[in-house]
Amino acid sequence: MIFRPLLAAAVLIALTAGALAQSNDEPTAIPVLRAKVIVTADVVRIGDVVDNAGTAARIAIYRAPDLGTTGALPAAQVVATLRAHQVIGVTTGDIKEVTVTRLARTVEGKEIELAVAQALEHRGGLGDAANISLTFDRDLQDQHLDTSNTGAIQVALARYEPRNGRFDVTLEIANEVSSAPTKLRFTGLAIETVEAAVLTRNVERSDLIKSSDVVVERRPKAEVGSDAANRERAVGMQMRHPMRAGQPLRVADLVKPDLVQRDQSVTLIYQTAGLYITSRAKALDNGTEGDVISVLNPQSKRTVTGVVTGRGQVTIQIATPAPVYVSDTGAIPAEGEQAAPKTTANDSNAQAAKPE
Repeated sequence: MIFRPLLAAAVLIALTAGALAQSNDEPTAIPVLRAKVIVTADVVRIGDVVDNAGTAARIAIYRAPDLGTTGALPAAQVVATLRAHQVIGVTTGDIKEVTVTRLARTVEGKEIELAVAQALEHRGGLGDAANISLTFDRDLQDQHLDTSNTGAIQVALARYEPRNGRFDVTLEIANEVSSAPTKLRFTGLAIETVEAAVLTRNVERSDLIKSSDVVVERRPKAEVGSDAANRERAVGMQMRHPMRAGQPLRVADLVKPDLVQRDQSVTLIYQTAGLYITSRAKALDNGTEGDVISVLNPQSKRTVTGVVTGRGQVTIQIATPAPVYVSDTGAIPAEGEQAAPKTTANDSNAQAAKPE
């Protein structure tokens, strides 16, 4: 009678020990709070903020931050929210707050600007995309899209009105989740620009352009025209007429610098084969290199013309007479001249006998 109860007690003790042994072999995982959370969805779930959340992992507890942004929550508030959903005994360690970052695909403003410029390239008289300046109706900012938008930027629609410079461009990006791509629309003004040398000071006629007198700026092509002068071409040239600071230079505004000024004393050079003579003279005209001007020889009081060949220098080229070679039969002209007809003795007698 006594054995049976003892035997039953022994069996109970054995079963309890076995259960405890099994429990020690497979301990229950303890939920642990995360300090940094990264999500892609528009909600934050328990499994996002807690490791080992078990069956509660799919429960949504917060709205996710905006695309591409990060938010923070006090750790005590998170623990209280978890407790409300029967998730207890969460290990927090020394975590004071939990940060939540929502991933996004970021399309930078400069990438959008390039795509719009390429969409308008060679439309309505516009030139290359690199020369198109855009002014957007709204401040152009980086666009944060859901990470499912993995496609390349494509042009869905592009319009340009040359009369007022207005554009309307719609870009689209393919979406892995939805068959409909994400569309981005932009409107504003587009103008073609060119690089031009712009004056940094007021200049007068005949002023020489120095390196410090010009800077390079992009200006509307309609303002500058098709003959905009670049900086390299402008420096060292002479102004054809006065201009104000801030004005872009055109090729037509510039001339080669005058090497000779009117009434200037110049060196007059007489030059021919084997002969080189210099003297002083007075210039009667302005002239740049290669110009033909008049000069006054103060000694002979004669006005002659010569070519400007250097600063304060005018050259007169004297033609060299063609050489004549003499032989027993008479003069032989130089190459290119026509020979005089030859006469014989009989021809001379006949000429002498001919009555006048």
